[in-house]
Amino acid sequence: MQLTLWTYEGPPHVGAMRVASAMRGVHFVLHAPQGDTYADLLFTMIERRAARPPVTYTTFQARDLGGDTAELFKSAAREAYERFQPDLLLVGASCTAELIQDDPGGLARALALPIPVVALELPAYQRKEDWGAAETFYQLVRACVRPAPRAPRVAGRPARCNILGPTSLGFRHRDDVREVSGLLAALGVEIGVIAPLGASPADLARLGEADFNIALYPEIAGTAAQWLHRNCGQPTVRTIPIGLGATRDFIAEVAALAGVDPAPLLAGEAARSAWYARSVDSNYLTGKRVFIFGDATHAIAAARVAREELGFAVVGLGSYARGFAREMREAAASHGIEALITDDYLAVEAAVAAAQPELVLGTQMERHIAKRLGIPCAVISAPVHVQDFPARYSPQMGFEGANVLFDSWVHPLMMGLEEHLLGMFRDDREFHDGAGPSHLGHTAPKLVDRVPVEAAPADEALSWAADAEREMQRIPFFVRGKARRNTERFAQERGIATITMDTLYDAKAHYAR
Repeated sequence: MQLTLWTYEGPPHVGAMRVASAMRGVHFVLHAPQGDTYADLLFTMIERRAARPPVTYTTFQARDLGGDTAELFKSAAREAYERFQPDLLLVGASCTAELIQDDPGGLARALALPIPVVALELPAYQRKEDWGAAETFYQLVRACVRPAPRAPRVAGRPARCNILGPTSLGFRHRDDVREVSGLLAALGVEIGVIAPLGASPADLARLGEADFNIALYPEIAGTAAQWLHRNCGQPTVRTIPIGLGATRDFIAEVAALAGVDPAPLLAGEAARSAWYARSVDSNYLTGKRVFIFGDATHAIAAARVAREELGFAVVGLGSYARGFAREMREAAASHGIEALITDDYLAVEAAVAAAQPELVLGTQMERHIAKRLGIPCAVISAPVHVQDFPARYSPQMGFEGANVLFDSWVHPLMMGLEEHLLGMFRDDREFHDGAGPSHLGHTAPKLVDRVPVEAAPADEALSWAADAEREMQRIPFFVRGKARRNTERFAQERGIATITMDTLYDAKAHYAR
């Protein structure tokens, strides 16, 4: 066993809570000791939920272990039903309570409650959070959907699909659903059920009525989508619309299943990111070294966007999702690198340091790693912090998602004029790496190891050629004075009497080294 400070995923009962708290009419009774009730904080503090999740804990304590903990669970389940009147009850045990082996499913069935009871087997010492969410959603689908062959679509009726996978505490799930729903509406495709997010048990019972399913997040929806394919004959759209290329592929795949023409939607594409990536700063994007780590869905998609749409060089690609190791290795091989499959953040930190990227795309863990290493970073995947649940509309998917990706990935980089000027004036009294912030004034660190540029002796015999003077006027006014002084100092040190265009660019190259 390895002791770790951070973890990418919680235990599987946290995944079950993500599904339960995303739905309506579902309540989760969790057999757990008092210390395991921390999970509420994930939803109320991290996701900023206005209400606590629909979870009842048995909260037994050490003194209860000598008594009848099974009776404690039965009392908690009965009281939860009477108080909350759910349409369906989920029951399970936390990692600690699993050791007691009280069988929450059998105990709940013994109560003979007048609602469906779905028992969850969550092996906390072999599985983790995403698996727990996928297993919970799968068991709910099995309990609510009656297997039946899919009826042929009536001529003239619009195609209907289900959107599967979004949960509570998901990275931009709500905004992604809104963006994808807009794409489907533009194609003329009806949405039957969105689940788990916002769905009730009655909604789940209607899943089989759709013509096909869209698995937005395979880590969560993959197992349920496979079951629906086998038992209801529903094909699954598996293209994840993250980035412009993938969004176009997604539209084409949906259109083929729905029997509609995607051309009008594709022709009206409104994403600005493609033009921005080709704009004046594009040469500062090309070849930027990027390290990517996260869940499989977002990491693989981010690598495609980074290479094909922004011109980055992917120097690292990995995931903590061991269940998707094969897909990750295939994606990494397409970039000519070896995938990093680990849930040890120290191994990720070592890989980032070795790769020496100019940008890190990852989770909140990689944000801390990049900060320590002094590397720009953008978050692309769970686990995330409270700041990654913004008040504004900020999807990762679709055409607007492509714009969000461009902004959030490019803005941390030093580019264009900033990169040029900081390079040119690296040794300047105010601009060098050791200079304190200018707004600190007299409290900024003082330099004792170099002569300020302004202190360079004046030379009245020094003159400027006309073409060099015209070129100097093209430099922004707020640094023109420093550029002039640095160039004159360069000329004086080399005994140059007249500053020409060659002198100006030689000085620029000198101070950029």
